[in-house]
Amino acid sequence: MLLMFLSSSIILTISSIVMLLASILSKKSFIDREKSSPFECGFDPKSSSRLPFSLKFFLITIIFLIFDVEIALILPMIMILNFSNLITWSMTSMIFIFILLIGLYHEWNQGALQWTE
Repeated sequence: MLLMFLSSSIILTISSIVMLLASILSKKSFIDREKSSPFECGFDPKSSSRLPFSLKFFLITIIFLIFDVEIALILPMIMILNFSNLITWSMTSMIFIFILLIGLYHEWNQGALQWTE
């Protein structure tokens, strides 16, 4: 057990050092302002190269990720049904789905799912 812990900690330390060295050695040392600016056929750019990002898209993405992870947690519950008591499994599933519905209601109530504004 001690040997396994020692070897895994040595491997973790060595891989961390290698990643740190690779990060330090691969950085550009000279950043040219002209080369990093957007190019429009030799003319000065008409507008900023960065477009504003709507916060609604970011919010919808976060909501999707949260509910996607919860669905990934629900799917293995089907396999657990064979090894578990039916009443315990049903109560656990209903509580989990109830928490999902409360989260969905909260997001809907806060207006995160409305696009009309």
